[in-house]
Amino acid sequence: MVEMNCVYEGDLHCQATHGPSGSVISTDAPKDNQGRGEAFSPTDLMGAALGTCMLTIMGIYARRHEINLSGASAKVAKDMTATPVRRIGKLTVVVRMPAAVAPDQRKPLESAALACPVYQSLHPEIQKEVKFEYV
Repeated sequence: MVEMNCVYEGDLHCQATHGPSGSVISTDAPKDNQGRGEAFSPTDLMGAALGTCMLTIMGIYARRHEINLSGASAKVAKDMTATPVRRIGKLTVVVRMPAAVAPDQRKPLESAALACPVYQSLHPEIQKEVKFEYV
């Protein structure tokens, strides 16, 4: 179990502290929902969690198989919907991988990314579009 302590600071700002490390992040409501968009919104963090989780799980696979993933990145776009309630409607992820990754290692890396806990935890009604590019 990992604890995170969250505090409402007022004016739609919150601060979350990661129990084990003491690392702190701040959130703000997005501009389209009464906030100023001065920090990640809680739903932005979900998108960031997906991108970083995919990269981390690929990194674990890569470490085990001695594949260099330095420079890999993920760009996540989040689309909100208001139907039936305000929620994340779609997450689009573009994962950019080094071109030097051997063709026979690409599919296992992509499978690892799609097995990440965040991807697997997302509600089935959230559309997920993932594209892998080797550059």
